[in-house]
Amino acid sequence: MTADQLPGGGMAFDFRVRLRPGAEAAAALLAAMDAHGIRRAMVTAGGTAPLERIARQFLEGGGVTDDAGNSALLDTCKAHPDRLVPCYFANPHNPRAYAEEAARYAAMEVSPAVHGVPLADPRTAELVETAGRAGHSVYTVCLPLPGSGVPDLVQLAAAFPAVTFVLGHCGIGNIDVYGIELVRESPNVLVETSGGYTVTLRAALERLGSDRVLFGSEHPLQDPGVELAKFAALGLDATTVARAVRENAHRILGLGRT
Repeated sequence: MTADQLPGGGMAFDFRVRLRPGAEAAAALLAAMDAHGIRRAMVTAGGTAPLERIARQFLEGGGVTDDAGNSALLDTCKAHPDRLVPCYFANPHNPRAYAEEAARYAAMEVSPAVHGVPLADPRTAELVETAGRAGHSVYTVCLPLPGSGVPDLVQLAAAFPAVTFVLGHCGIGNIDVYGIELVRESPNVLVETSGGYTVTLRAALERLGSDRVLFGSEHPLQDPGVELAKFAALGLDATTVARAVRENAHRILGLGRT
């Protein structure tokens, strides 16, 4: 499945991509983008912890204290400025690092599943405050753990109404229509579509509106064509597709139309 097979899907923007460490990672990412008609992507550093550990921490808690490879990611994005947009992977154990580097990036991600610091923690609020000063959106994935659920994201968004938040994967799990309902009255919270079922994508579009939905693939953990196929399966109109797969990302990141 390619983006240009969708009505209004040309020049797609992938809002959820990780760049693994290693010299071949950028080439593999760009090849995948080309194969699926994705023009640009917002990229966050990967490889901070083994996938098996992150999966365990998602359910049981815990986290690493290491910083992500933000500098290497920034160098890669600088080498491909028309394709890759750098997102800073913030470490709540070291919030000063983000404050010092924020101006060099376009957005920020904070992950309770990786670093083990809840959304309700003051250290997370400190990072969000920095994001607000930098004009960054904040991407996060919620967990079924105290302090890191969708209700905690709603409270965080209410405390920082000028900051745009992005709820990754349309909530927790594949069918979290409840999570979508929870963010319905939080206008500064958008949802990103990777991982969820088509029923969840439909619920997000119907309950939040097409201006609060962002296409993401979670490459390299997921093939972008699989995520694009969800949009095709719903038979969406060109205006809805264009907003979700391109225009909303451009708007919240302050990017041009190409």
